[in-house]
Amino acid sequence: MHESPESALPGFPDDFLFGAATAGYQIEGAHDEDGRGPSIWDTFSREPGRVAHGATGDVACDHYHRYREDVGLLRELGVDSYRFSIAWPRVQPAGGGPVNTPGVDFYDRLVDELLAAGISPAATLYHWDLPQALEDRGGWRVRETAERFAEYTAIMADRLGDRVDRWITLNEPYCSAFVGYAAGGHAPGAREGRGALAAAHHLLVGHGLAVRALRAAGARQVGITLNPDRLLPATESPADLDAVRRAETLHNDTWFEPLFAGRYPQHEAETWGELLESADEPYRREGDLALIAAPLDFVGINYYRPITVADAPYEDPDPASRTAVDIRVRETWRDDVRHTTMGWPVVPHTFTDLLVDLAKRYPTLPPVLITENGSAEADTVDAEGRVRDTDRIEYLRTHLEALAAAMRAGVDVRGYYVWSLLDNFEWARGYDQRFGIVRVDYATQQRIPKDSYHWYRQLIAAHRAHRQP
Repeated sequence: MHESPESALPGFPDDFLFGAATAGYQIEGAHDEDGRGPSIWDTFSREPGRVAHGATGDVACDHYHRYREDVGLLRELGVDSYRFSIAWPRVQPAGGGPVNTPGVDFYDRLVDELLAAGISPAATLYHWDLPQALEDRGGWRVRETAERFAEYTAIMADRLGDRVDRWITLNEPYCSAFVGYAAGGHAPGAREGRGALAAAHHLLVGHGLAVRALRAAGARQVGITLNPDRLLPATESPADLDAVRRAETLHNDTWFEPLFAGRYPQHEAETWGELLESADEPYRREGDLALIAAPLDFVGINYYRPITVADAPYEDPDPASRTAVDIRVRETWRDDVRHTTMGWPVVPHTFTDLLVDLAKRYPTLPPVLITENGSAEADTVDAEGRVRDTDRIEYLRTHLEALAAAMRAGVDVRGYYVWSLLDNFEWARGYDQRFGIVRVDYATQQRIPKDSYHWYRQLIAAHRAHRQP
């Protein structure tokens, strides 16, 4: 018997969507098949020391060959919608030029398989796997990449637009710009200052150009997925409160202000200092803000945990010594709560707090889809072949309750996608972290639905029964 999910269903309207999410490089594998070109993650994962145990996404969950089995799992789960990502290097191996027909055909088949199963497709156009050829020409540091992204978007909208209900331009541009180009923890592994800030801006420009291309193609619903953080001060000292303000600029304001207020962040000059663009080398252009702030049908929110921050003064106070983004902030550990195996604190009410604050701060915020939420846990298969992931079930239950509380407070939330359908390649963590509600044995590719899968299936079934006339 599996735990009843009925207590996790407070306040969800009849038309609320329940779904599951994945990302291309994390599950597809087939890294060099059918004309796919290399991505920055293919390159990054092959550099010694970049990814835990030298893991790569070469095979991952072999979804490219097993997608029908995985859609079968989604059908049995009963989801309304499935969020997947399209690998740009499958479509245009060099990031531009001719279309690689076998690559596009794969997504054609996937979408048709989803529709046959009664599942609404939600396609993410960019989930971090930039074609390496574009990185070699400057990557997101240069505007050309944003322009090529719009061309790729138009190709996919033309091919799939008659069947895809929801389009997401970018997934978590914060990670692409600041983890990839500033901290060096994600592909392409750069540690830069102005380059990272230029990447952040060009990602938003790429989003704006992609929205324009999707609208021109008659796309049904268009949005972007962001990962805002609930940022808390370690103490009430002026230094720690200032650190929170700087962290807000980095994590949240860089994205939400241009997208939903039509302006650049208020505190960017004091946050970035000398790294902010100079008049003799601008990356911002007139008209960019209007392009970026074009109306959206929804905003995707990915949320996992709050971050408690403290001030961290420069080791070298000389501004001239700064070559990478450094906002003088450090994350602190919490002793009062449980942590997932990622080391992330589990504090569900901060989910409510974040959503309510965003809705108050941005009156023009479009309807919200929770495009990722879940937890990495220490899953094991017992003697009965069962994965009893009770901590994950508790995480999901309490975060759904927190989501319902935000909705009662007036936040317009239309759906929820659990992260993730499958255990997968967890970026620089390799295969050590398991977020899936389905366990993947990477040696055999066997899929084993965990207790959380059955719990979520029962929750969705109860919701559907409730909304039947």
